[in-house]
Amino acid sequence: MHGLVNQGLRDLVIEIGGEALWVEIATAADVGHESFLCMDVYPDDVTYRLVGAASAALGMSPSEVLHAFGRHWIMYTARRGYGAIFDTMGRTLPEFLGNLDAMHTRLTLSMPKLRPPSILCEPLGGEQFRLEYRSERPGLVPMLLGLLDGLADLYDVTLSVTQTVARAEGADHDEFLVRYRPVPSGTGPAPEPAAAARRATPSLVTEATADG
Repeated sequence: MHGLVNQGLRDLVIEIGGEALWVEIATAADVGHESFLCMDVYPDDVTYRLVGAASAALGMSPSEVLHAFGRHWIMYTARRGYGAIFDTMGRTLPEFLGNLDAMHTRLTLSMPKLRPPSILCEPLGGEQFRLEYRSERPGLVPMLLGLLDGLADLYDVTLSVTQTVARAEGADHDEFLVRYRPVPSGTGPAPEPAAAARRATPSLVTEATADG
């Protein structure tokens, strides 16, 4: 994983329990790092061990930690300077998801060791779409679901997500039927995603429902 992923997990832990909690988790995970260089590449095992140690320290399942991190990741990357990229990705959630693979391709030009997942979004008409997720890394579907919740916050929609194909059941990918509905709000156009991210306050999610 790129260091930005591990640094994002560190940011979540510090937000929850401060620097002391992060030091406790990093020590328990035996990763040998109290911080990470965002552009460096670290073994995937480092991230998995951090998730396991966070699970033990927070009294959450690994899936709950990954879900919380996925939701946090959206706000974290926007604050780290990717918000301007978000603004070019589309004015709706399906548009954003439909442009993710192209964004990952552009990022690999500057980060050639990046191994991002593939995400295919197929609109089905009305307020629903099919989402296909492929990753060489196992066990990260909860993080994807957290990412969807974080994006739902940005785009002011509510989601209903049903998994229809599961890699855990022998398939070569995961697939979901996603229904979304705008959240009633005041008049006026929705803000750009980056602006929404800057105003939002990430919160810990303890319900189970980047990789890079």
